[in-house]
Amino acid sequence: MIAGSAGLGLSFPIGLAITILLTIVAFSYSQTIHGYPSGGGSYIVARENLGTLPGLIAAAALLIDYILTAAVSLTAGVAAIASAFPALWPYQIEVALALLLVITLANLRGLRETGTIMTVPVYLFLVTYIPMLVYGLIRLSLQGPVAPVSPPAAVSPLTLVLVLHAFSAGCTAMTGIESISNGVPAFKPPESQNASRTLSIMAFLMGFLFLGSIGLTQYLGVVPVGDETILSALARSLLGNGPLYILIQVTTLLILAVAANTSFSDFPRVTAILAKDGFLPRQLTGLGDRLVFSNGILLLSAATAFLIILFGGSAHALVPLFAVGAFLAFTLSQAGMVAHWFRLKGQNWPFKAGINGLGALVTGTTLVIIAVSKFIQGAWVSIIFIPLLIFLFLQIRSHYRNVTRQLSLKGLPPSLTPAIIPRVVIPISGVHRGIIEAVNFARGMTSDVTGVYVELEPGHGEAVRQVWEAWFPDVPLVVLPSPYRSLVGPLLDFLDQLDRERHDGHLSAIVLPEFIPAKWWQSVLHNQSAMLIRNALLHRRRTLGYQQVIIDVPHHLKK
Repeated sequence: MIAGSAGLGLSFPIGLAITILLTIVAFSYSQTIHGYPSGGGSYIVARENLGTLPGLIAAAALLIDYILTAAVSLTAGVAAIASAFPALWPYQIEVALALLLVITLANLRGLRETGTIMTVPVYLFLVTYIPMLVYGLIRLSLQGPVAPVSPPAAVSPLTLVLVLHAFSAGCTAMTGIESISNGVPAFKPPESQNASRTLSIMAFLMGFLFLGSIGLTQYLGVVPVGDETILSALARSLLGNGPLYILIQVTTLLILAVAANTSFSDFPRVTAILAKDGFLPRQLTGLGDRLVFSNGILLLSAATAFLIILFGGSAHALVPLFAVGAFLAFTLSQAGMVAHWFRLKGQNWPFKAGINGLGALVTGTTLVIIAVSKFIQGAWVSIIFIPLLIFLFLQIRSHYRNVTRQLSLKGLPPSLTPAIIPRVVIPISGVHRGIIEAVNFARGMTSDVTGVYVELEPGHGEAVRQVWEAWFPDVPLVVLPSPYRSLVGPLLDFLDQLDRERHDGHLSAIVLPEFIPAKWWQSVLHNQSAMLIRNALLHRRRTLGYQQVIIDVPHHLKK
């Protein structure tokens, strides 16, 4: 609308260019499906054929794309239903988050249930939207083109930048192609053929729906009013405000929810692969009791909710962000396939390499157009966050390699002398049943046991000492004053001093008495001093190189 009626006149040619691009990319990705029948996501293809760094670039782009796809799809779905029911506009964020919660719970239940739920909206959308477009085309052929009732005034003159801007906005319709090549194993045998057939059908339907909607919008003179979406305006123009129009808007909401769900299928899978390779936390490889990557699903849900809230539930604000990631992944994947065919050769490999080379060329060109034309509007976010994610990947891998190196048995003598624990220190908060169990346990290891009480309130230490000596006359108790009411600091200083005075090369032990409430929520009612001490001992660097054992002695409370 920025360039007024002149801009509207170019909408169909731009849509035709995007449809041609869609056809090229789909044809190119069909080669990826056959080249990687076990699942050829951009990360795997780029990593194996171009190297680790290009693979990580593709992975970072994919993860950002999946998060933004979920956020954009949900917010666009809310915009579709709010166009039919304007009272929902003030509650965009709440409705989008409610849809996100439903999709998250459906995916956590398992792939079988999710697949069943998500197929219904697809067929419902096709049997409602395609007939509407056919009806619109028939009406257009009978009545001829119609000029807009109120052509929008031009805010800016029509320039090449605006044309490229409109082109890049429309290219966001192509971001679902990656999910098919990434999930080939999920198809029924023969997987590659079925996945390739599905990709062809999807590309044809996307092209028809996209081009048909744009063509009817332009040639029937459809102009949205207020916050209404352009597709809502088209449906209202063709069907009026009756039940059929409401059905179209509801099915649009549902199909966009399905589009968001593709992220929930692919994002956890990609994060699991990255975690297996050591670039993300290991927890992301774990399957839940429903055999889904629960941690990946929850991570995606949290990131999507954050974006929805941050951008006020507006699809228009989110769209400029996510096309960069998609087309960067496209480009690296297709460039990787070119290297793949050059390396493996095989039958008709020059033709296959040429197809993927053409795909890499057009997606790379599109990437530059999107990055330039939408840089100020938000593309800079992806351009900045992708390097940050790569840095995070490398730091995580460095940490895991460091841990592996330090835990390695290489160079360790095959026979070790059993460790001797000559002394034990027991931090106490008072004298109770849990303390008695801990002291008895410590005395079973050594006769050199020392109790330590940190006196947070002046005068309390003497009262504790009297009870202690009545129960343990043979075990000394050290009372440490703490004028600043610090529990951990005085204890660590005491242990350091003890190490300096009695360093004999053997292990020492810290026995931590701790009572465990009967119910989990009751833990928040206690100060968790044992946990504070344990964390301080675990993460504090012992400058004297003295090895120390931490032993928990729990005392379970009854209901």
